[in-house]
Amino acid sequence: MPESRWPPVVAMLLFLVLNIVARIWLPHEGLTKVPVVAIIEGIFLVVLITSNPSGAAERHRLRSASLILVGLLIAGALWETGLLISDLIRGTGVSQDAGQLLATGAIVWLGNNLASSLLYWLMDGGGPVARPRLPVPVDFAFTQQMSPELAPPGWRPVFLDYLHLGFTNATAFSPTDVMPLTHRAKYAMLVQSTVALALIGLVVARAVNAFT
Repeated sequence: MPESRWPPVVAMLLFLVLNIVARIWLPHEGLTKVPVVAIIEGIFLVVLITSNPSGAAERHRLRSASLILVGLLIAGALWETGLLISDLIRGTGVSQDAGQLLATGAIVWLGNNLASSLLYWLMDGGGPVARPRLPVPVDFAFTQQMSPELAPPGWRPVFLDYLHLGFTNATAFSPTDVMPLTHRAKYAMLVQSTVALALIGLVVARAVNAFT
């Protein structure tokens, strides 16, 4: 049975709404002037909702297109992270107001986590279509795979598991209950945790300073 595409669609839709609300509420310089991430999210949502591949070639093209869009989404999230860090270092933009800074930092942090979760979901074992046919984990080993007695027969990770992985990696700055097995998995997690650490450290430090 193919994995449902609705969990990633709902997650992206919720973040897209938050992103739009933030752009309306925050001052113009609070986020990028061109809503790069929001535009890419909208395109990705259309692809996920409207695509219905029936053959192997079509599924391969869909996965390739999805990986390109996720790559652009990650690049956009990193760009917004860089702009926010630049504002923090120079003391400009939303860095002058603690509330606006925390709101902007939260949106950027959520965007990085969602983009990383989508990357893990598409990358692991060839993606959600190929993964069920694999007898053993490839890029990530979940607790249920390392200890099969804890899971029902035939258990396999779905998008919500990768979403949990993305958020725990950004919070703990290291693997928690999911072990990366390949170099691409390890370094994808390394980049995400490094960005999250820099973002949280600088935003919280500046916000505390602004509050006091």
